[in-house]
Amino acid sequence: MSGHSKWASIKHKKAATDAKRGAAFTKIIKEITTAAREGGGNPDTNPRLRTAMQRAKLNNMPSNNVDNAIKKGTGELPGVTYESGLLEGYGSGGVAVLVETLTDNKNRTVAEVRSILNKKNGSLAGAGSTAWMFTKKGFIVISADKAKEDELMDIVIEAGAEDLKVEGDNFEVTTDPSSFEAVKTALEGKNIETTTAEVTMIPNSTVKVEGNEASQILALMEALEEQEDVQAVYANFDISDEEMEKISQ
Repeated sequence: MSGHSKWASIKHKKAATDAKRGAAFTKIIKEITTAAREGGGNPDTNPRLRTAMQRAKLNNMPSNNVDNAIKKGTGELPGVTYESGLLEGYGSGGVAVLVETLTDNKNRTVAEVRSILNKKNGSLAGAGSTAWMFTKKGFIVISADKAKEDELMDIVIEAGAEDLKVEGDNFEVTTDPSSFEAVKTALEGKNIETTTAEVTMIPNSTVKVEGNEASQILALMEALEEQEDVQAVYANFDISDEEMEKISQ
C-alpha cells in the first residue's frame, strides 16, 4: 500500500483527543481564512473554501468559528495573514517527505519542521529535492461495503475519474484535480459515503520500509502533522500490512 493511502488509513482509525481536535480546529480556521481571502467568502464559487468548510463540518467545528474565519478572510473582521509554503525533506530509509505549511511566521515554521525532522532521523532538503516525486491528484476512498465495484466504476469514470482500484477493504478513486469536484458530487448524488475525499499529493513511486525504519517514519509523520503550522504531510513510504500489525502491537 502506498505511503499516502496507508497514512490516510492510519489517521482515520485513530481516535481524536481533545488536544488534537483543538490543533485540527486551528489548522482548519487558517485554511478557511486563507481560502476566503484568496477566493471570496462564497463557498458556491470558491471550491477551496467549500472543501475547508466540509472539513470543518467533519470535525464538528462550531458554525460561529467557521463564520468568523470567513469574515477574517474577507476583511469583515480583523485577522492574521497566512503564507503558504512547501518544505521538502527525507525520513528514515530515504523516504521522500513533502510538508505543506500555512503560517504567519515562515522562519519559525521552517526551524520547527527542521527540528522535528532531525529528531526523527530525517533531514530538511532544498527546494525541488522531493516535490518532483509526487503528482497532485484528487483522491477519494470508499469503504468496500458502501458500493459494488461495477456500479462504482460506472459512476466515477462517467464523472471524469482517472482510475478506481481495490486496496484492502476500500476502493480508491483518483482524479485529475480539475475533475475532483465533479466526481465527488456524482458520488454524493448516489448517496455513496466517502471515507476520504481530498485533493492531495500522490507519490509516483514508493520506498519499501520495515522494522525500525517503518516505526521511525510513522513517528515522523505524526510529529509533523501535530505541528500547528503544518497543513498536510505527504510521503512515499510503503509498509506492508504485516509490518503495520507488528508496529501497532
